Amino acid sequence: MRLQFGENSRMALETVRNNKVRSFLTVLGVVIGVGAMIFVASILVGVSRDVSAFLDDYGLNTFFIYRFDVGIRIGRMSAEERARKPLTLDDALAILDECPHVKAVTAEVFPRFDGSGPRRLPPTARYGSHEVSNIDFSGTTASYADVQNAQLAQGRFFTDFEDLHRDDVAVIGDEINKAFFPANDGVGQNILVDGVNYQVIGVLEKRKGTFLRDETADRVIRVPYHSYRRHYPADDDHFLSAQSYPDSNAAAEDEIRGLLRRRRGVAFDKPDNFSVSTPEAIAAQFREIMSTVALMTIVVSSIGLLVGGVGVMNIMLMSVTERTHEIGVRKAIGAKRSDVIWQFLIEAIVLTGLGGLLGVVLGSVAAAALPFFFPTMPTSVPMWAVISAVVMAMSVGLFFGIYPAVKAARLDPVEALRYE
Repeated sequence: MRLQFGENSRMALETVRNNKVRSFLTVLGVVIGVGAMIFVASILVGVSRDVSAFLDDYGLNTFFIYRFDVGIRIGRMSAEERARKPLTLDDALAILDECPHVKAVTAEVFPRFDGSGPRRLPPTARYGSHEVSNIDFSGTTASYADVQNAQLAQGRFFTDFEDLHRDDVAVIGDEINKAFFPANDGVGQNILVDGVNYQVIGVLEKRKGTFLRDETADRVIRVPYHSYRRHYPADDDHFLSAQSYPDSNAAAEDEIRGLLRRRRGVAFDKPDNFSVSTPEAIAAQFREIMSTVALMTIVVSSIGLLVGGVGVMNIMLMSVTERTHEIGVRKAIGAKRSDVIWQFLIEAIVLTGLGGLLGVVLGSVAAAALPFFFPTMPTSVPMWAVISAVVMAMSVGLFFGIYPAVKAARLDPVEALRYE
């Protein structure tokens, strides 16, 4: 059997070599289907890993609290959402005081967000002749670094004392540090933000992940909460983050929701007019969207494989007709029906298997090239997708090669020998 398989495989490869263009056109649908499957699977796996790394970087027991839904939004905000009043620093302090399962809370303040964007354009940061625009600038409390698991590459974060005394100090992000201080000596230097002079006391490490981060993700400048309010008293939009004690996420979330519903006057039969979310909840929402995309990809790839399978069946029927005399000779010298069936089945399997391998190569090359055009789009070709794609391609050859193989095996050897 092993000898027969090897011989039939060599015959199949010889047929492909002798009919290169015809063989390629025959399996073009298989190539496209497998290539699309590999390409999309690499995007899904790469993005999924990237998103998980990004969200895990905040910690598993972190909560994001905002007046709008935190997560992946599809569609425009409703009138009710746009009319929601902002959260406040007092809300953050109440959560810390009245929620026993909450370990720490931080609050960020920034310009009012009305659903389409901030009411004031982001400020510009300057240092000497250098300038960085469209920065992520906000005031926050001293617990920010601990609650949001923000790691410092240099220096330190500001303290409660500096916050209460409204000191003009700042912690900057990786991109601003590289733009202003190529020698990596930013700590102790002074920068201007919207005309206000701030002393740099720390530099944040770059956050993990690229897909969910916007263009300002590393253009971060964080200043003490009360210092920010001194310069921007009209800014009142707040984003709260809370950290629960280990193994108490559910209890902490219930406490936060109950407290905010009371403070914001939400009736018992009305939905929340705020959002409490976790990195895991955002990741689950993202995985649900990715599952839909994966299902659509399977449908599209299946169409390509179906077209390729029909092409394989047609070309194999043509091959049976062209090799009728050869089949008659083989049967006349003792070949069994099973021998003829396996000859054509193996040829079909080899043909679609080669198409699958070509599709894997094309899909992998396209996936590897994608980050050069879209730097925030991570890709990773999973081995399970490669194996599944090749096996599926060979299965197409097996399925669509059965009818031509059986037809060849049923040929009468006498009639076949007469065929010219």
